[in-house]
Amino acid sequence: MLVLNCSTKLLILEKMLKSYFPESLKVYGAVMNMNRGNPFQKEVVVDSWPDFKAVITRRQKEAETDNLDHYSNAYAVFYKDVRAYHRLLAEHDVINWDQVFQIQGLQSELHDVSKAVANSKQLGVKLTSFKAVQSFPHPLLPDTSSLKGSAPRLTYLSVADADLLNRTWSRGGNEQCHRYITKLISCFPSVCVRDDKGNLVSWSLTDQFSTMCHGYTLPEHRRKGYSKLVFLTLARKMQSRGFPCQGNVLDDNTASISLLKNLGAEFLPCRFHRLILTPAAFSG
Repeated sequence: MLVLNCSTKLLILEKMLKSYFPESLKVYGAVMNMNRGNPFQKEVVVDSWPDFKAVITRRQKEAETDNLDHYSNAYAVFYKDVRAYHRLLAEHDVINWDQVFQIQGLQSELHDVSKAVANSKQLGVKLTSFKAVQSFPHPLLPDTSSLKGSAPRLTYLSVADADLLNRTWSRGGNEQCHRYITKLISCFPSVCVRDDKGNLVSWSLTDQFSTMCHGYTLPEHRRKGYSKLVFLTLARKMQSRGFPCQGNVLDDNTASISLLKNLGAEFLPCRFHRLILTPAAFSG
């Protein structure tokens, strides 16, 4: 096991990962953020260098952690050889198995291999699987003057908005999520629409893996074109900074799937897998 903490090697890794799209997108997004200030205090672990067969991104050990915070205690995985991933996962000191955490990636064996190692350590595993999506530059941005309702204002999120985002996110509603959203807003690009009183109407933000997340429009403001406006604006913002525009959507989220299809987004052949792993000490 090697920790890549040399900036030159991380830049080389970023370029190498592009050759393995789309399966490497989550790790690639994390490495891009590491190479641009590393606001989430991440580091990279590989089985070997430079001919790596498995790579895991994780939080630096000196970063402040909450053992219940699976939002921030997050690992992204890419492997060229699943056996190398299994060996790396099982190796001492690669994963902190004493806290609640998540593992995510875009490869089909991720769940079975991770679960096998986790079960041997008496951790529970919860899998959620999504359609994986990538979008490319869109030629046109919708004109806000054509939107229905009172004139909206297109802007970005503030940390003061974290409470509403925490309450409306299907994954939220807790202290750890509130703190995580606050950090995302502080560190990464976001876009929102506010009404004439400055109240939030629609929004989306990006996470530690450079993934667009928590796209949401308040129920009373839906079917006015706000989601389309937010998505296209945030996608352009990401692409202007050289980041891939990637996202995940649940299979039963028909409204978002329809919107993405209408915008010409590409549904990837691989699926996004997120595993939440919980030690027995926290399972009650």
